[in-house]
Amino acid sequence: MSFRVEFSEEALSQLRKLDNRAAGRILEKIGASAAEPLHFFERLAGREEYKLRVGDYRVIARILQDGKTILVMSLGHRKNVYKNP
Repeated sequence: MSFRVEFSEEALSQLRKLDNRAAGRILEKIGASAAEPLHFFERLAGREEYKLRVGDYRVIARILQDGKTILVMSLGHRKNVYKNP
């Protein structure tokens, strides 16, 4: 059973600011990871969130096992994405 993917308003805003190629790669990788997210996402140290690597970009998300949901909190270039916890 596949997980459902939801985006926060912040994540949608950040996604719209990216160029089409990067945004497409990110959406494709999130979709591919929905079947087994814990295989693709890695837990962030000291936080409840997980990260997904997509080239130079990172997706920060919460994986809710009970609701079978991946909640994408934020995304962006790897040099900037970790600054806002």
